[in-house]
Amino acid sequence: MDKMRTEYKGGFLDVSNVDPSPFLQFKIWFDEALKSDIYDPNAMVISTVSSDGIPSSRTVLIKAYDEKGFVFFTNYKSKKALELENNPNAVILFPWFLISRQLIIQGKAEKISKMESLRYFLSRPFGSKLGAWVSNQSEVISSRKILEMKMQEIKAKFKNGDVPIPNNWGGIRVVPRTFEFWQGQPNRLHDRICYTLQNGSWKIERLAP
Repeated sequence: MDKMRTEYKGGFLDVSNVDPSPFLQFKIWFDEALKSDIYDPNAMVISTVSSDGIPSSRTVLIKAYDEKGFVFFTNYKSKKALELENNPNAVILFPWFLISRQLIIQGKAEKISKMESLRYFLSRPFGSKLGAWVSNQSEVISSRKILEMKMQEIKAKFKNGDVPIPNNWGGIRVVPRTFEFWQGQPNRLHDRICYTLQNGSWKIERLAP
């Protein structure tokens, strides 16, 4: 493994050439990720911390973003949702390595309104709506057979196609405090530009690689 090495390269990133708003800078990078060959460019890793201080990470899909924050959807009884309810501090990471970039965002998590969650739920495919009812996310199950049987049960229950939103399902928004835009460069001299929220405005600084 000591022989594994990738030489990163990309456009230079500097305090002088990023947008003053980290949200607009995110949009620039996200739009470029969408145009690339990255698989699921809206995939992000979210890290949470348990009540006894043990961190955990998993990949979710961002489904909305604006200057209020970054939204993903989950079962509110899942491990990540329960950990965020106990400790709302979270980190999300977009691993756009195919274009030599990554983005790290630190912030606080909060549930979005029921109306916002319903609006998104209604846009989901029929099977995805059923899936939200089938799985008690993060609970131990003995086999996949249980999920398949539950799916058939739920499919029969909502066979008319009118699937209501489950009470324990909805969106979580991560409200950013910091952004770190990382652009890979040759010889490990990577560009790291950090935005930090201070007194309602964003301070922009370069970090050593």
